[in-house]
Amino acid sequence: MRDILYFNMDIPDPDVIFHDGYYYLITTTMHFFPGGEILRSEDLKKWEHWSYVFEKIEGTPAQRLEGDLHIYGKGMWAPVLKFHEGTFYVAFSCNDTKKTYLYRATDLKGPWKRNEIEGFYHDLSLLFDDGRAYVVYGNTTIHLTELNDELTAPRKGGLDRVIVVDEGNKMLGYEGSHIYKIDGRYYLFMIHSLKDRWRRVEAMFVSDSLDGEFIGGDIFDNDLGIRDSGIAQGGVVEGPDGWYMIMFQDSDAIGRVPVAVPFLWEDGRPKFESGAIRECDMTALYGSDDFECGMKDIWQFVHEPDMKLIRFDKGYHITTDKVARNIFHARNTITQKTFGPMCSATVTIDGKDLNDGDIACLSAFQGDYALAGIMKKDGKFKAVMLTNTSKGGIWDLSEDEGEVTFECDCESKITVRIECDFKTDTATCYLKDGEFKKLGSHKLRFRLDHFTGARFALTMLSTTKAGGTAVFTDFIR
Repeated sequence: MRDILYFNMDIPDPDVIFHDGYYYLITTTMHFFPGGEILRSEDLKKWEHWSYVFEKIEGTPAQRLEGDLHIYGKGMWAPVLKFHEGTFYVAFSCNDTKKTYLYRATDLKGPWKRNEIEGFYHDLSLLFDDGRAYVVYGNTTIHLTELNDELTAPRKGGLDRVIVVDEGNKMLGYEGSHIYKIDGRYYLFMIHSLKDRWRRVEAMFVSDSLDGEFIGGDIFDNDLGIRDSGIAQGGVVEGPDGWYMIMFQDSDAIGRVPVAVPFLWEDGRPKFESGAIRECDMTALYGSDDFECGMKDIWQFVHEPDMKLIRFDKGYHITTDKVARNIFHARNTITQKTFGPMCSATVTIDGKDLNDGDIACLSAFQGDYALAGIMKKDGKFKAVMLTNTSKGGIWDLSEDEGEVTFECDCESKITVRIECDFKTDTATCYLKDGEFKKLGSHKLRFRLDHFTGARFALTMLSTTKAGGTAVFTDFIR
């Protein structure tokens, strides 16, 4: 009996292939840049960062965090990764530009060539079959559309039809399509929810031809005893150890956590195995950094960066060029993933070049954040803890300035720590004063304003006057 593999990290919407002895997984990266992160594993148990597909998407004002514009919870969603006739393909829809992008390369390290596919294809999957290419996409109503030879638009007069419909589901209709041709038949995997309450369920529909009827239903309604939110949406892959379905589970503040469930084919249907649950090794996806002359690939910017405002010289130097209401609008914030069940980060911040109203901080970064850092106020340096509890709807980004829950005088250089406990979804902030002194704790929540799990972030924010600079050194995980 094979183990069920549990990732314990926010890696949403996974799509997976096996190529040349390795598994490659791509995940949604939304408003983080560079984007289109691809992970690699030899055995599904230990994962490493492998590459990013793009540095930026369109460079729109919102993607660059100009003024009060932003793309939180938007950007790149639910990518598909395929290998066909010597070329790797990545495609996704972008929920702020309302466009669909396709990237191709002969090496997963790039370079990647991009084109647009005319139309907007929600949660699309790609299928290459008998010299033709197709996209399958949609929510509730699932479409199959044939593409032209250049993969830039629907083929004129080509196949274009609705293949599955999930009517009357007030929670979530079918989406997250993944289509494959296996042993001459066409298998379509999707997520939807139970109709009476929110719970992820995986469904599968099968057809003998692309113009035939797709027949099927639910195949996986199980939380594996982890938490009662179901597990669904992702790809299937065959490797040396057999077949796996890699789906994810809503896991509150840490985000959407993948689970790789082994299965056997039995009469054309997956028969899932129920081995022990084993946690994957994700240590290569986070880590310490001294920013001596750059930053490691485990970091991503929150929105597209302005490289003129930053430099790496024995630390990460950020200078502001605008006044922002809160950390969500601060440019050049960098983040890396947290992991469960518990993790911590420590950083030293030099604030000698702050202006009044500036805050330089480490945060547990999501809609309901907690931060610990240094603020300049009336010409004096203050060690502070700020928190935010969003009051609007689940999609609404908070414009609140944050609540100061701790403040004390300090020197111009401080060291702070944040510990995240995802068993209780709390972030606890500390200030080093000889020993680390607890400043307070704050409840974290997964919301659709960010649509991502909590991350550790380093931010420089000006609330009164632009032009201040902060330096971050000795980041320790």
